[in-house]
Amino acid sequence: MRVLIAIDDTDNSVSRGTGEIAALIADAIEANGWGKPGFITRHQLLVHPDIPYTSHNSAMCLPVEMPEQCLERTITFACDFLERECADGSDPGLCVVVTDNIDSAAELVAFGRRAKQEVIRKEEALELAQRLHVHLSEHGGTGHGVIGALAGVGLRLWGNDGRMRGSLAAVRPGQVLTVRELLEQPDVDSVRSPDGSTVDFAALVRIGDKPKTVMRDGGSVLLVRPAEQVVGGAAWETLPRRMLRDY
Repeated sequence: MRVLIAIDDTDNSVSRGTGEIAALIADAIEANGWGKPGFITRHQLLVHPDIPYTSHNSAMCLPVEMPEQCLERTITFACDFLERECADGSDPGLCVVVTDNIDSAAELVAFGRRAKQEVIRKEEALELAQRLHVHLSEHGGTGHGVIGALAGVGLRLWGNDGRMRGSLAAVRPGQVLTVRELLEQPDVDSVRSPDGSTVDFAALVRIGDKPKTVMRDGGSVLLVRPAEQVVGGAAWETLPRRMLRDY
């Protein structure tokens, strides 16, 4: 079965970030043979004076393919891990969802999208999770991270928000590859321009610094734009990092 695990508010200004905590949970799941994690997405939520956050107010979400019998031990491990490893002063939250068992995916998606635009009370997140039979738990501090954790799951379910944590591992800056070769990368489902149009398989793309994919239509999409300078015959280049901040 497919499970989504999201966490939020696990760090402070000097600790390792929520993305690293999510990666450690993913590594432990795989090392223990509980499941096969997919790539982690970062979801930017509303930045507002009424919302306490460390730096960017972003949640992390990862999918895992696992047998049903491994679900409870995974949840128990994640709960214990957050309580043990999260930074002093953080307000961690954990959300775990079995995608085929969600009573109303549309409500979770709507909650996630609202969390990008509105200040939401913790009580609303807990009430929604209870009604939809979704695991949502607090693991220290005020527990306000449950809002972002639930939103992270909703946004990943939506499939049109967030960007991959880390960079594509099998490419290097300055490299020139065809779109077809890029589609052979395990974390690239499609190559598109920012307006959503696809790029010809034979087109050459120059790899920029720290290329990331973004979530679009449920897939992992590498965004490219017409090259500012044609180098090595590449008429396209990966989107620069500053432009990926919009995702």
